[in-house]
Amino acid sequence: MKIKALYPGTFDPITNGHVDLVARAAVLFHEVTVAVAGDTVKNPILGLEQRIELAKLALAPISNVRVCGFNGLIVDVANRMGVHVMLRGVRSISDFENEFQRVSVNRMLGHGVETILMTPGEGQAHISSSLVREVALAGGDVGRFVPPAVKAVLDAVLMAQPSDPFHLNFNVTGQRIGGPL
Repeated sequence: MKIKALYPGTFDPITNGHVDLVARAAVLFHEVTVAVAGDTVKNPILGLEQRIELAKLALAPISNVRVCGFNGLIVDVANRMGVHVMLRGVRSISDFENEFQRVSVNRMLGHGVETILMTPGEGQAHISSSLVREVALAGGDVGRFVPPAVKAVLDAVLMAQPSDPFHLNFNVTGQRIGGPL
């Protein structure tokens, strides 16, 4: 039986931890779809199209992975795609507690969508998109935490902006559109 998996997230930005999880999942499943969230309360610094493109670049070497954007409930997306397995990464106890609640709700809404929680690979547990954003906004080097294409985009977007990290927000092309993070 060919089992497809769905790995949803904001991926703002995609990190080496995300890439590691997808690479390990790609060995377990016939196909893994990385679903990048468009409508999110997280107020991403990168636009949806940028995040999709960066995910495609970062995951290109893995042949059975595809990337798409989505809006709405991820369980509805999974049902439309005929996917019955959703992947979530858990780095810590607090991640587990958050995901445990999400799993229960998704199970009620998802009509047969099961969630598999995956722990990070060696050396990846400390990496999170929010930490990468924080380091990048403070002018730090995020090269050890993200794929090279992601670092290049973050560097370009942040170098073109004023130095006030508390009022940065960007559209898809990396232009500042104002407002707090």
